[in-house]
Amino acid sequence: MFRKKKIALLGLMLESNSFAPATGRDDFLSRLYVAGIEMAEELRKDESKIPAEMHSFCATMDSCVEWEAAPILIGLVEAGGPIDHDFFAQTLEDMKVRLEAAMPLDGVYICNHGAMITTQDRDPDGDIFEMARSVVGKDCPIVVTLDLHGNVSDRMVAAVNLVVAYQTNPHVDMVARGREAAFAMSSMLSGLRPASAIIRLPVCPPTVTLLTDKGPYADLMRYGQAKSGGEIMNVSILGGFAYADTAKNGLCIIVTARSDRAVAEAVAQDIAEYAWSDYRRYDPHLTPLDEAVAKAVAVGEDPSLPAVILADVADNPGGGANGNTTWLLEALIKARANGAVLGIFNDPALAREAMELGEGARFRAVFNRVEPDRFSRRFEANATVLRIRDGDCVGRRGFYANRRLDLGTTVLLDVEGIKVVVISIRTQCADPVFFEMMGIDISKARSIVVKSRGHFRAGFDEFFGPDQVIEVDAPGLSSPILTRFDFKFLPRPIFPVDRDVTWPRA
Repeated sequence: MFRKKKIALLGLMLESNSFAPATGRDDFLSRLYVAGIEMAEELRKDESKIPAEMHSFCATMDSCVEWEAAPILIGLVEAGGPIDHDFFAQTLEDMKVRLEAAMPLDGVYICNHGAMITTQDRDPDGDIFEMARSVVGKDCPIVVTLDLHGNVSDRMVAAVNLVVAYQTNPHVDMVARGREAAFAMSSMLSGLRPASAIIRLPVCPPTVTLLTDKGPYADLMRYGQAKSGGEIMNVSILGGFAYADTAKNGLCIIVTARSDRAVAEAVAQDIAEYAWSDYRRYDPHLTPLDEAVAKAVAVGEDPSLPAVILADVADNPGGGANGNTTWLLEALIKARANGAVLGIFNDPALAREAMELGEGARFRAVFNRVEPDRFSRRFEANATVLRIRDGDCVGRRGFYANRRLDLGTTVLLDVEGIKVVVISIRTQCADPVFFEMMGIDISKARSIVVKSRGHFRAGFDEFFGPDQVIEVDAPGLSSPILTRFDFKFLPRPIFPVDRDVTWPRA
């Protein structure tokens, strides 16, 4: 009797910054945390909060396999601190119970980020993978998609049949990777059983060195992807996420062959040797704060100069930072920069006060009235409320394109001449819609400050070319200068935290 192939869908997406405040249940609930029927309903929405790669996986499966989805659980949240361990343990158990109830299964698709830690565990992604394998058995195919900032352990690779990592940074290839995962699942449902090899290098690339348009990682990605095809089913090169601070940190090459493990091992070794020959290029180069502000002042005074976008890379919510440091804001106000816009500043208390006061109100704005960390200091300035929104929006370009987002109560303030968009749910400023929905014409701004590390490039590239981007060196929880952090679990020595590094290890 014919039976549709039954594929379980699950995932828990969190990029954990070990130095940031813990991430809990409420953080997930404010973004995405659904299971079973509720997850199935979210999957059917055109403007969904479900990760794009999972949507793409399902759409591709629809086109090539007679199948049915078994929605288990999906959670997604902005990068943050370690997930509360008790909450993670409850989620893991819920996943297990739902997987067991869905049996028999023909396959499992896991949509994770790959750089999650808990308040007690440095490899919860591995726990999820091994739990899934324990439920479905050794013969059931498991395919995983990961962010290229994932930190991959050997046991993660051993527990699944295929790891498919993003290939673009800014991340704009999630649809393509979901499609690739689905085609791979289809092949495995027909009997293919691939074999993988993993090599990890003692290199922990700072986030700003992991762009795939140009630079060392772009060159490595092109070299590695040229090896894909024929017997080589997939090449995944993960730069990792330094701030997770784990023993599995390190530039990671995973090569999957259709059947021959020896071929996968040889190709992985070749790519690793190429990467090692180039590792010293993973040194970050940032613009000092005072120099960046001087450029913003200059373009504000001279309309003939091209506008600039200042990336506050050390306060990137996409890297676990709070999105509320005031170093750039204070400096721009002091310098009296003309035509400057800053966003999106995470301060629920300030947004709520502005909403209660109403549009047109003038007041003494207090930023960070309760200081959450040593970087997000209190700051006061005179302000006027220009616009108030509920924060519900749909991404327009790049990383957030077509994704429904909720920024919470959102207000536009004029803070002593600088326009500031203040939000209530911490989010990376990667899409122009965050300014546009507040009535800001980006094309008329002289300088835009974004609390983002790199995803803003795909969202704002219609306004700012590469030569107009300034990556600013200011303090924060996601600073690319890794020597400023007290790492406890990184495998040492590791570049660029350490300078004297060798590979292979003696």
